Amino acid sequence: MAKRKLIGLIIANPEAAYQQRVLDGLTAQCEKYGYDIAVFSPLVQSCHFIREYLDGEVNIFELMNFDRLDGVIVATISLSASQVEWINDMICKKLEEECKKPVVALDLPLGDFHLAETDDRSAFSVITRHILDEHKCRRIYFLPGIEGLLVTNERIAGCRDEMERRGLTLDEKDIFYGDFWFTGGEALADRIASGELEMPEAVICGNDHMAIGLANRLIGHGIKVPEQVIVTGYDATSEAAINTPAITTYIPDISKTMAEAVNYIRSIIEPGADIIPAANTEGNGIRLCDSCGCSKDLLYVKSRLNDSLLNSAFFYCCDYNMKSVDMGRLLDSFMFEHLTGSNSMEDFFHRIASTTYLLSPYSEYYLCLCENWLNTDVDLKKGYADSMIEAVYTRTSDGYLYSSAEAEIMFDSKEMLPALNSESEEPSIFYFVPMHFGDTALGYSVLRCPLSQERKIGIVFHNWIRNINNVLQMMRVQNRLTVFSQRDAMTGLYNRRGMEECLEKLLANAAPSDSLMVFVIDMDGLKYINDNFGHGEGDFGINAVASAVRRICKNTEICVRAGGDEFYIIGVGDYSLTDCIVRIQQFILAIADESKTANKPYEISASIGYCCERISGGISLNDAIALADSRMYESKAARKKQRKN
Repeated sequence: MAKRKLIGLIIANPEAAYQQRVLDGLTAQCEKYGYDIAVFSPLVQSCHFIREYLDGEVNIFELMNFDRLDGVIVATISLSASQVEWINDMICKKLEEECKKPVVALDLPLGDFHLAETDDRSAFSVITRHILDEHKCRRIYFLPGIEGLLVTNERIAGCRDEMERRGLTLDEKDIFYGDFWFTGGEALADRIASGELEMPEAVICGNDHMAIGLANRLIGHGIKVPEQVIVTGYDATSEAAINTPAITTYIPDISKTMAEAVNYIRSIIEPGADIIPAANTEGNGIRLCDSCGCSKDLLYVKSRLNDSLLNSAFFYCCDYNMKSVDMGRLLDSFMFEHLTGSNSMEDFFHRIASTTYLLSPYSEYYLCLCENWLNTDVDLKKGYADSMIEAVYTRTSDGYLYSSAEAEIMFDSKEMLPALNSESEEPSIFYFVPMHFGDTALGYSVLRCPLSQERKIGIVFHNWIRNINNVLQMMRVQNRLTVFSQRDAMTGLYNRRGMEECLEKLLANAAPSDSLMVFVIDMDGLKYINDNFGHGEGDFGINAVASAVRRICKNTEICVRAGGDEFYIIGVGDYSLTDCIVRIQQFILAIADESKTANKPYEISASIGYCCERISGGISLNDAIALADSRMYESKAARKKQRKN
């Protein structure tokens, strides 16, 4: 069977109304063709007020490997809220330099890439018709959006078309360009309230955000909406529905636009394949509310209220049956408290898996972390580690949750996700979202759902991810404190506390035939160096000995600074006397190399002693250290005598 095509979607703030319609249209058309979808998405708006946090979110775009994708669609509007352009510019540059696959920009142009546009012209013709015919307005202002954009011009054209049909004209002085954000509407309201502009009968706005800003600022100035000024919006956002007054708006046919975008990509990646024409979809059109004075569409307002506050797109259950979930139930789950109660890393990952029922319905969930995510000294700001850890995997089937957090799977970040190579019975959508704290990348999460699933990620998923992000950072800080308590600050080797904890684990996994091997190393002449060259040089010498000790210590062994200038190497395994002799020779060469490389006016040297005894003989660690210590002093005395002779 041929591998499914994989279409990439670049989008931000996926829980917003426009973005949800983008996802609906994309999944519907890709399901018809049997295509998989990979969504790469920051979960916040592109104008998020904390730049450090926004950088951490936008970093998810660094994961995209275009060689794994067959085509890319960019929801450019979602990436440029409040005239934030740097994200679109970054995406455009990345696509131009790295992507050799077909690219489609949605509604707003992106470089020279193919553009798929929603029919805004017809929509604004309908809105204008309502204002002209139902409300008999003639003194109309138009606030269409950013000047010069094709989408802005199309919205102006729709308004002008309807006015010209009645022998009216839309004068250029009645067009006021905005920014597609609340601020654009507020600026126009201030000009009207100040008397700079004549009071209009109605203002047709290019989107809901500008309409909300306009209506609320007018009311703040004592101008009544809709009694004195009618205001309309566009996009049918949740914010517009729950605003006071609720904004009359229009639901655009995004699904048709997405179908056209997918069809364009299909015509390139599968030339000659059947194309299913993009058709008008049901449920679009004007929605009447308070801001124009019409009777409110209560069903519409209720649906947007649910989306805004409850996010009915998710289900909740404590037994994994499909019941509705909302933000209240997410909070009632005590997820954050449950995660922070973890007593080990393994327990922590199991607890994450146990909370994924809050994301239902879904097929699979993956938590992918950078290999060194626990190390707070590693500050990864851009991209992801070459090696990723699949730390948590869960899947749902027949209403039950299955999880696996025991075996960490390593993979190259260029793969993005190993599961992309697997075939499912039906096409899937993979949501890739960032895991980070501030602008530090920790990894990413992937939620896999069948395309036939009606509900998309939203506010519950967003806040579930935030909980995980915050607890990941808590685990990093806790690990750092643990490292500080178990490691020697100067050399980075284990201290006695760390030695005891690690040895306990080694002994717990030991076989009856294993031996306990201990080396005791003591630096020579530390007092001489301190007295003649200073304590800073003495510390240098201690670190040089630590480096030599580390060089002969295997990954399965414990490397310890026992105190002052004394070090231990401790191992449990299949050791022999021959192993000890070989290791001593390795140390002699290593310390000599350290001294030569340092090129100091003094020699850096150390004495070493050993003990190697079967665990079954009942030898204790203290006895082994004492025996190795005595041999070390014998060696030190012999070497001192040899130097005098």
